Amino acid sequence: MSRAEDAAGDGSPVPLTGSIRGMLGDTMNVKAAVLREVDQPLSIETIEIDDPGPGEVLIRTAAAGVCHSDLHFMNGSYATDLPVVPGHESAGVVEAVGDGVTDFAPGDHVITCMSVFCGRCKRCITGRPYLCASHHADRPPANPARLRSGDEDIGQLYHLSSFAEKMLVHETAVVKIRPDMPLDRAALIGCAVMTGFGAVVNTAAVPVGASVAVIGCGGVGLAAVLGAVAVGASKIIAIDLNPDNLGLAQQFGATDVIDPSAVDPVEAVVELTEGGVEYSFEAIGRKDTCEQAFEMLCAGGDATVIGMVPEGQKIEVDAAALLDEKTLQGSNMGSNRFRVDMPALVERYMSGRLPLDDMIADRVSLDQINEAFDELRAGRFARSVIVFDGTP
Repeated sequence: MSRAEDAAGDGSPVPLTGSIRGMLGDTMNVKAAVLREVDQPLSIETIEIDDPGPGEVLIRTAAAGVCHSDLHFMNGSYATDLPVVPGHESAGVVEAVGDGVTDFAPGDHVITCMSVFCGRCKRCITGRPYLCASHHADRPPANPARLRSGDEDIGQLYHLSSFAEKMLVHETAVVKIRPDMPLDRAALIGCAVMTGFGAVVNTAAVPVGASVAVIGCGGVGLAAVLGAVAVGASKIIAIDLNPDNLGLAQQFGATDVIDPSAVDPVEAVVELTEGGVEYSFEAIGRKDTCEQAFEMLCAGGDATVIGMVPEGQKIEVDAAALLDEKTLQGSNMGSNRFRVDMPALVERYMSGRLPLDDMIADRVSLDQINEAFDELRAGRFARSVIVFDGTP
């Protein structure tokens, strides 16, 4: 049986059955942004969210980042069943938990993560939980969907669906954080920061003194710059078309910046480094920039693709360059162990070593989400964040 805070206010748990819906007001009817058709605006609707079942956590969404990963599904670059509520970069406050949940309680401040893990499969127990292929986070087909609109089931993108006033998720998609962490900034850690920072620190394991280039300085790319600063890279080259993003990259610690509309970025990097960088990171998700990331490497260099390249897209490299032991690899959500990594990133922010305040270019309401995605398509902002009523 699930638990919620006692409506009388004494903090004691009470059963979350059908009768508590009235006690909690409109808790189970929430406003959400629904993707019903590819290449069409998200539809702002009131949908129904179910009670938390065994192993599930009900979260009041505080903030959700506007991320390119959602845009890939919205424009059809990646396939998903429709209708679905997108959103995956989020933070909030626990309202109720289901049977068997002991790590979370009402009132906990949390970050969500798409890297749900079972803790039992080979990938989990060998230290790669971000590659877990278990379906444990799905509800059994015979059970009601977590999200519905009348008789219609609504899907959950990445098992999260944070473009809604509340989220109902599996407990392995959640990590508890300290309550004084601002939740609009905590939301960024749920994807952009973990992905970019983790690609440098975890996936590529960049050593002290290495040379680094980052292609694309939106939220993920800026987090990669911050990761390179954190590990003590000697040269950090930021590459972006947007001068504001390049300015932020310099503010965050980039030693050099390149506008690829003015010069050939590969030639410019090779010249700046007298032969190429040891580590490059592609944070856009395009064929040409992935290939540039590989081409700007020195012998023995590693190129890491962070961006989501469209499904079916092939990336080409010069086979002869492989004789120089150059590597092209991917990174899944920064190769995270998010229940360890995300609280550590929170601590970096709280100690002044992770400047997330400057990464947020705009705060908008859920009703403004389509305009926020228009800004993202145009590449105007590093990150916009949807802030919900009552966000601490």
